[in-house]
Amino acid sequence: MLRIDKEYMSRLTDLIAKAKAKDPQLGADLDREIKILSSRLPFGLNFERHSPEVVELPLRPIRKGDKVRVLPERGSTKKGDQRLWQVKTIHKAKKVADLELLDAADVETQTVALDDLVVIAEFRDTIWPGLVSTGKVQRGGDKPFHSVINGENYHVLKALTYTHRGKVDAIYIDPPYNTGAKDWKYNNDYVEGDDIYRHSKWLAMMERRLLVAKELLNPADSVLIVTIDEKEYLRLGMLLEQIFPEANVQMVSSVINPKGASRGNGFRRTDEYLYFVMFGASSPARLQLGADWASSASSTIEDSEERKAPSTPEWTSMMRRGSHAARAERPGLFFPIYATPDGKRIVDIGESIPLGAELPQDRPGLTTIWPLRSDGSEGVWQVGPSELRSRIEQGRVRLGRATSYGFVVNYLPDGAYAAVLSDLFEIHGRAEDGSLIATGRRDTRRVAPSQWKIASHNASEYGTALLRSLLPSRTFPFPKSLYAVEDALRFFVANKPKAIILDFFSGSGTTAHAVMRLNKQDGGYRQCISVTNNEVSADEQKKLRQQGFRPGDPDWEKWGICDYITKPRVQAAITGKTPKGQPIKGNYKFIDEFPMSEGFEENAEFFTLTYEAEKSVSHNLAFSHIAPLLWLRAGACGKRIDKLPAAGWAVTDAYGLLSAMDQATPFIEAISHASDVRVAFIVTDDDRHFQAVSRRLPKGVEPVRLYESYLTNFSFTSGELTE
Repeated sequence: MLRIDKEYMSRLTDLIAKAKAKDPQLGADLDREIKILSSRLPFGLNFERHSPEVVELPLRPIRKGDKVRVLPERGSTKKGDQRLWQVKTIHKAKKVADLELLDAADVETQTVALDDLVVIAEFRDTIWPGLVSTGKVQRGGDKPFHSVINGENYHVLKALTYTHRGKVDAIYIDPPYNTGAKDWKYNNDYVEGDDIYRHSKWLAMMERRLLVAKELLNPADSVLIVTIDEKEYLRLGMLLEQIFPEANVQMVSSVINPKGASRGNGFRRTDEYLYFVMFGASSPARLQLGADWASSASSTIEDSEERKAPSTPEWTSMMRRGSHAARAERPGLFFPIYATPDGKRIVDIGESIPLGAELPQDRPGLTTIWPLRSDGSEGVWQVGPSELRSRIEQGRVRLGRATSYGFVVNYLPDGAYAAVLSDLFEIHGRAEDGSLIATGRRDTRRVAPSQWKIASHNASEYGTALLRSLLPSRTFPFPKSLYAVEDALRFFVANKPKAIILDFFSGSGTTAHAVMRLNKQDGGYRQCISVTNNEVSADEQKKLRQQGFRPGDPDWEKWGICDYITKPRVQAAITGKTPKGQPIKGNYKFIDEFPMSEGFEENAEFFTLTYEAEKSVSHNLAFSHIAPLLWLRAGACGKRIDKLPAAGWAVTDAYGLLSAMDQATPFIEAISHASDVRVAFIVTDDDRHFQAVSRRLPKGVEPVRLYESYLTNFSFTSGELTE
């Protein structure tokens, strides 16, 4: 491997500096390529990074200064002019634009109808992303929303670095397998099997996205799961080792087609691979596995694999301990609990008492229990009144010993409650106070083997056929088995009932569907972010072009992956009805069996990624498009602030927005009286004002600064590798 010595590098640096003085873009391109060349490994995976990727944006209006391509005539199946032009002038009355050819030796211009142009985004360009809601489905009460985002996944990942940096618990992706059979595009062209750069293009595509995904994963405890087959598994494995040297990487083989698929002159292919990239403390959980799993490893469970569950559930005090435990910090969690004098039963739950308000009088014949510390100071409960009522109904709350302030109140946290509902415990009924009575069982949980031959992972029966039940007459190539995705995730999120799962090659939406299944099984509040584009299949594209349609036309877009498959599947899974409103036929199987027509008690919202203009977008319109990003950052639950508040501030379920600094006092008071606000967005260009408001916020509320020029907050440069 050639290495560039220091003397030669110094000479190159001088030449690049001269190039930058004459042509800044050329100088920057040369600098980037030299750095990539000099960073190449003497041993390891080396490949061509290629020029930055290019994506066409058919739904984006044409603006002055845009990079564009000229589309072929309607009805033509030709590729059209692939050169890049820049819009110099737009004549709105004539609906045409004057163009100038980019990167040309000689000046070349032409005037083209706006309808015959498509905007181009190069991955080295700066983008200002936004989101526009295209619909929602709500059946999950106060649960967070699953999100389905239609857009170029690299750009969506860049936007998510604002909303979810370091917050994602699991990423599951099923990227294109690079079969050479038009299964993916690079720079808007299908990568053919005879392309000599086929493998390096695929690696460059994957590397760019995995590097951004790395920013999203929680470094202390998270997992990246990537499925692949034999065509790229060796290169993918090396790529993962190079990008994530700090992680524990393990590969699993999984049978997904017992009958096998033909491989020409080779053996019939029955399996594929899953790479598990585990960060920090992440490791596969010990789970109660069925007979299929036992036969995949051995016929018996070794004694060393057996453990004993706790003899009783792990009850803990309802009083909040440690940080944010004073009433002044979380007044929404200060309220009375009314119990019978003998301490055998909770009768009622009072409402939150604002700071400074007079405490209500004791109720006759009942004992009032306040969250008071041993020194008599005012504390807070772990949850608010409505959540406590819900947990009492679930049997998760019980009364303990008598104290000077009433009785000790104990509850089962999410993890302990999930354990009680699992096979680890046997539930015998309820005590007089309504709390669950349970005792531990022998624990036969174990870690799965690295070879999976599981009947439920059959992609034909539980991928293709299951999808056909949800979306009759609609087809999608090679969807994953719902239960295979569910099982892979379960090993890492079974004990994380509020996990955030991301899939940025979401295709048919199997990952979101699997997360809903996991939530139903243990009452979890997990949420899934699904990202896919609205690409139309190769065969369908040819037909549509012959009919005179082009990307961006409604009759073209309705056949795209997101609009035709992903969104309808997520909606059908939740509602239990097909797109035509008919009950879905068939039952879910295996771990949790019930009719698919029952649907799920979940919420989901659908978005399309937008590309905002740096200067031409108005103040208010820019905010309406970034509003979903603020909502996502605050947890994607409850109501959203979609417009700048006329009062200068607004507080909703999970976050607040202060747009007028002179309204800071009522804004802070409103947040102090709310129980679930996580984030406070403060709009100001003055750092002193931001710091002053931040100091006054209740502890536990994250202050986030928004500049008054709203798009400044969401500027992402899609740079190439510079190491």
